[in-house]
This record gives sequence, C-alpha cells and structure tokens, in this order.
Amino acid sequence: MKTSNARKISFRQLFAPALLAMAIMPLAFAAQAHSHGDHEGQGPDHERMEERMEERRQEVYERADISVEKQAELNEAHAEHREAMQALREEHHARVAEILTEEEQEALRNAMQEAHEEYRAKHGKGGPHGNHKDENADSE
Repeated sequence: MKTSNARKISFRQLFAPALLAMAIMPLAFAAQAHSHGDHEGQGPDHERMEERMEERRQEVYERADISVEKQAELNEAHAEHREAMQALREEHHARVAEILTEEEQEALRNAMQEAHEEYRAKHGKGGPHGNHKDENADSE
C-alpha cells in the first residue's frame, strides 16, 4: 500500500501543475481578451484595423490566384468564424462571471496584465512574432 500511495503522490505532483495550468487557461484568455476590450464598437481604430486586415486578405487571395467566387466564399467563412468566436467569447465571459466575483475577476485581470508586461519586458515588445531585433541579423 505504501508503494501505491507513493505513486499516487508522485503522479499528482507530476500532473497537478499541468492540470492547474489547463484549468486556468480559459481564465487567462478571458483576462487577455478583456484587456483588449470588446472589438465591437471601438470606433475609428477598430475600423482601420478591419480595413487593413481586409486589404491583407485580398492581397493574399491575389497572390494565391484565388477566384473571385472563392474569395467571396472565403470572406463569408471568415465572417462566420468571427461571429462564432465573438459568441464563444461572450459565453466564456458569462461563465467566468458565474465562477468569480467582480473582485476576483479584477484581481485576475491585474495578474494577467502584470504577467503580460513581464513577458513583453523579457521577450520584447512584439512577442514571438513581433518587431524585435533579430539576433542573427549580422550573420546573414
């Protein structure tokens, strides 16, 4: 029996951090999404971003030689995806609100913001895909 308990403890010790991370990941995404605000109705900045994204999408379609008909289908699929993601985001926010008090939600948002700022300070402003110096730029 002692051996069994030792295995259970080591199993728990091994997987508890991963399970905890998986459990709080949706909350982290909610906090991050909240820090960016709802995208609906953000005014001119949001509209300009949407225009730039549409221009980029059109450029990619042209590069890939996608027909006008298929472009329309892809644009429709993209719009449906955005709407589904917005609905899922709202559903998730409601679920988080059921789980956490306002104070806990605020504490989570603050903690996520601090973690985000620490990450950006350590890894550069743009993150893994952003505009930071390429360490191998001199060797090319």
